[in-house]
Amino acid sequence: MNDQFKNSGIINQGGPITISGTAIGDGAAVVHHHLSEAVVRRQADVGVITIKESEARAVIDTLKLERAPVNGIPFWHGTIDLRGVAARVAMTRSLGQGQRSTMVAFENLREMFRPAVVALVGIGGGFQPDVFTGDVAIATRAVYYDLRKETAEGTQRRGEDRETSAIVGNAVNSFFVDYGEPARFGSGEDGFQVISCIVGTGDAVIADAESEIRKYLKHYNDKISVVDMEAGGLAQAFHERGNLAQMRGWVVIRGVSDYSNKEKNDILQKSAARNAAEVLRALIPYLPSNLDLSRSSYGQVSGSAGG
Repeated sequence: MNDQFKNSGIINQGGPITISGTAIGDGAAVVHHHLSEAVVRRQADVGVITIKESEARAVIDTLKLERAPVNGIPFWHGTIDLRGVAARVAMTRSLGQGQRSTMVAFENLREMFRPAVVALVGIGGGFQPDVFTGDVAIATRAVYYDLRKETAEGTQRRGEDRETSAIVGNAVNSFFVDYGEPARFGSGEDGFQVISCIVGTGDAVIADAESEIRKYLKHYNDKISVVDMEAGGLAQAFHERGNLAQMRGWVVIRGVSDYSNKEKNDILQKSAARNAAEVLRALIPYLPSNLDLSRSSYGQVSGSAGG
């Protein structure tokens, strides 16, 4: 063969080709990470983390999930069909409140169900005057407020900002295109609005309208509309571990049960949790699924050459 016709790469002279499971170059190798049969059978499209009993009960009742523990860990799961979209959902309740327990719940979902998206669903504190109890906030960005430096002159806070993936952000945007923003759910006394927002998150319970944390968050970003104690753990867990399972992103859905001030109480928690679960149900058809993930795992190469 004439040397000028030798090729050590890939040549395509027209038309699309699909390349998958391929390695090119000296010493290249393809490593396949196969899921166990048990994980494949359980694999969920949406993993849900709840914290309180009222939050878990609202999701279970709204999505009609059934309890099915795995390896001694309590989970609830089922399949819902909305607008022609069948989605498998797995839910767990964290052992306790706060960022650390949320990270463990995320890891349990990741290991047992490999969900495409993880949603943190439940209640939160309102942070803006136009956000009312019963309203629901959908957050794709979280500001962690507990990082700080203690000095002789006082506390210097250092916020940490994490945002979900673009594919989940676009899914939430599409939800609001269809429902309007703010979206309206229900009517009369049972009606509430749904907004997109940034969530402020940390381990401190905020029950003072004049607290230093509130002042800091308002200065950090005036679009922070709700606060909670878990979103930072979810965002950090995805940042560190999500890509290992090819997860697509996370979302936080918070029903407002109080105003994070001295009037903070538990009376409205059940209705706020129910509203959050209802919004989750409506949002699920917009979120990426594991079917989407399998379809996008193949690269498309057209009219290209490599050497």
